[in-house]
Amino acid sequence: MLARLADIQSRRAWLAFAAAALLVLAVVPALNGLLPAASALHLPDYLVPLLGKFLCYALVALAMDMIWGFAGVLSLGHGVFFALGGYAMGMHLMRVMAGEGVYRSQLPDFMVFLDWKELPWFWQGFDHFWFAALVILLLPACAALVFGFFAFRSRIKGVYFSIITQATTYALMLLFFRNETGLGGNNGLTDFKRLLGFSLPLASTKLGLYMVTALVLLISFLACRYIIASKLGRLLCAIRDAESRLLFLGYDVLHYKLFVWTFSAFLCGIAGALYVPQAGIINPSELHPANSIEMAVWVAVGGRGSLVGGLLGAFLVNGAKSWFTVAWPELWLFFLAALFIGTTMFLPRGLAGLKDQLPWARRGGAKREVRP
Repeated sequence: MLARLADIQSRRAWLAFAAAALLVLAVVPALNGLLPAASALHLPDYLVPLLGKFLCYALVALAMDMIWGFAGVLSLGHGVFFALGGYAMGMHLMRVMAGEGVYRSQLPDFMVFLDWKELPWFWQGFDHFWFAALVILLLPACAALVFGFFAFRSRIKGVYFSIITQATTYALMLLFFRNETGLGGNNGLTDFKRLLGFSLPLASTKLGLYMVTALVLLISFLACRYIIASKLGRLLCAIRDAESRLLFLGYDVLHYKLFVWTFSAFLCGIAGALYVPQAGIINPSELHPANSIEMAVWVAVGGRGSLVGGLLGAFLVNGAKSWFTVAWPELWLFFLAALFIGTTMFLPRGLAGLKDQLPWARRGGAKREVRP
């Protein structure tokens, strides 16, 4: 009983910590609109969109943790869903610039350069934000639903599922690199000017995008926390730990895995859409298999099976990447490899499990376990 109470208190503490951290992340940049540029608390203009991208990565880590940390399904292809949401947003941003490009054409500049005569059918409707928003929400989820249905129904799991998702990501990357695809080829979509009437280069717009991203991340975190705390969450953990036993008990695990897989892709699509106006570009490099592997590294470093851990891992790894790629770009991959190997060997539960791996924490846990 005491152990259960301590576990509940620990969960509440982590939830309070996550809410407080997200609140701070939202409030501090908001002060940029109130404080003068000379103030010590005023963040540099380049730092706000950088932190906004980190929030998008944290949302991806949250989605990755739901499918891998709690359901035990390791995906190495979540970059697909991130890119689908990103390209949908990029297509909208390109369409609202019709007539304002270098060639003053109703077609995007890259289509004029490639001598396209008319807009492809799949670009129709993206001049309306509501249409683009529907595609952002539905396309990644529907793609995941179809792929997951056939994969999970065929009982593909473990390393085989990981290899298939990685191969799918690589195939789509090659497809998106082709100019005939109509998505900008190697250069992708870029040179965006405005969103919903707001000029993207303005510092106030960047701050607004940051605030929206922080709010979406907070809502997503609470939604994930609600799912994990429910009976569905317990079933997902059971699928991760003993899927065969659940099958013998009569549970149809297909529907549970399909739900969390689709929900995870849904979150990744939103993250990709929020990322593009803050990064200013979307190209096929987002589909590179290394990006999807890096998403798994965020969760492993932060702590698989811990929502807060995924957020911490995303911020830590991407913060280190931003610093290393400026200071010592040639050392970044070595640092990433050392971080992942070190976490696997010495912190198997990641940063989120560090408090339980300390000597005094283990002694306390042992005492609680022997109590009646």
